[in-house]
Amino acid sequence: MSNVLEELEKALISEAQAHTPEGSEPKAIVHQWAHAISHDLPLFGEANGVDKSVIVKLLKDKKLFKNKTSFRQALTAHLPIIPPKKAKFTFIDLFAGIGGIRIGAQNNGGVCVFSSEFDSFSQETYLDNHGELPFGDITRINEKLIPDHDVLFAGFPCQPFSYAGRCEGFEDKTRGTLFFDVLRILEEKKPKIVVLENVKGFKSHQKGETLYIALKALEEAGYKPKWTILNSYDFGVPQYRERWYCVATRTDNAMEFPQGTLRGAKLRDIVDPNEKDTTLNLNDFELERIKYHFSSTEERVEHDNSKYASHTKKGKHGVFSFQKKDGALRFHVGDRAKTQIQEAFYACLDTYSPTIIANRTPKLWDIKRKLSVEEATKLQGFPNSFRFTVSSAQAYKQLGNTVTIPVIEALVKKLVDMEEI
Repeated sequence: MSNVLEELEKALISEAQAHTPEGSEPKAIVHQWAHAISHDLPLFGEANGVDKSVIVKLLKDKKLFKNKTSFRQALTAHLPIIPPKKAKFTFIDLFAGIGGIRIGAQNNGGVCVFSSEFDSFSQETYLDNHGELPFGDITRINEKLIPDHDVLFAGFPCQPFSYAGRCEGFEDKTRGTLFFDVLRILEEKKPKIVVLENVKGFKSHQKGETLYIALKALEEAGYKPKWTILNSYDFGVPQYRERWYCVATRTDNAMEFPQGTLRGAKLRDIVDPNEKDTTLNLNDFELERIKYHFSSTEERVEHDNSKYASHTKKGKHGVFSFQKKDGALRFHVGDRAKTQIQEAFYACLDTYSPTIIANRTPKLWDIKRKLSVEEATKLQGFPNSFRFTVSSAQAYKQLGNTVTIPVIEALVKKLVDMEEI
């Protein structure tokens, strides 16, 4: 964290404590105030008596504020990710993770006026890169205190909604879930646009009932939603990652989702051939069975199942491997039919990666290792300047949970070009 932020915290922490919601830290307020002042935008808590002129006077008294331009320069000088000087539109970043959506929005001229993220490790990464500690538990934040904004972004978790009862509104069906917190903010602040992101399976969760309730709840809140599935592989990164995106507007929804035309990137485009970190290497067991596969002349290779307990699926049905046309190597449990349960997957330099998720880092059989944190960061389209100070395990988890920036950037660009924002 920069010395500027530390000085700001010392100057404003007492004032911020009086306005800090449960589940959040006072310095989250300080950071939001600072960024808002640097862009001449609303402050968190103005609906509860926070006065921007009073905050600016406190900063002037501490010799921390001379004018808006110099203040902004000092605030952002050492940041790896710098927001635009002037806002084309404003947004809030809910369930923010490490700020992937924020970067895609900022690349289109957006400025963030509020962020919220529950996980403390993700908060740390967000602070390191954006100079702002996100607010914490969104369920404890009064929606009236959140600054007005043009766009609400939310990569919300998929939670089961209530299906009981025929007379309740769809807002009631979502009560008790984090989607309910999205709705209450929408109903209070009424931003022009809502952009939601979730896993592809959201569309079929609970046989489609979850999606139906979510869309109807948005309609009851005064929005017209449209949704689609977008694949990161179509937007210039070597990762096959399908995600559900929804855009909801308060006026007639003319949204045309971006059609990615950049399919074809390969892992060799992002892999560092000089990487020497031995902790990334595949273990002996993996190397042995990869070698065994390529020593066979069979299209589908049966592996020794005596290494597995006889009562397990692997012990009962065995493990088979085959190489796909693109060079990837797949291991599965069961008979020789490739529809059986996948047990392991190894990409290679001349193909794309499977979806990176929180507990799975892509591995390559031809270079005999998994991707490094730096390579996984590129896999999600993050800029080279993005940094992690958390452990590698946390970094992989955070990258698995974030969005692919080129997808978000293309989606927001559509909204800007169509003058929806």
